[in-house]
Amino acid sequence: MAQHIRTAGILQIVYASISILIGLFLLLILGGLATFVSTQDRSPDALVGATVLGGVGIGLFVLMAVLAAPAMIAGIALLRGLSWGRVLTIVVAALELLSFPLGTALGIYCLWVMVQPETERLLNARPDVAGAPHVLRR
Repeated sequence: MAQHIRTAGILQIVYASISILIGLFLLLILGGLATFVSTQDRSPDALVGATVLGGVGIGLFVLMAVLAAPAMIAGIALLRGLSWGRVLTIVVAALELLSFPLGTALGIYCLWVMVQPETERLLNARPDVAGAPHVLRR
């Protein structure tokens, strides 16, 4: 089960990273469109449109980064063997179920791993000198 915990942690980090990259991509595309619109047409309507495009790009990036942050934190906590990472992963996985199809698959897998009695036992084990339970080490 220790390998499943590590895998769930890595998958959470990868999924959150991909979400942030998609947000960054949207920011670049919409920011580029805003720049293009503002340089091609100097009318007040075009400037309002460029401002809206840039604002939407920034808003989408911030929204995706804020939504990805808990998954990133949960993944790091799982890799470090922190017991509260299990609870955070359960909450994040339940929310990921709504993101069909990849989020749903990841959510189901992480929920399955986190509700196993052995997972709770491993994550609540007394940490060794380095701060992580020895069972989660490579």
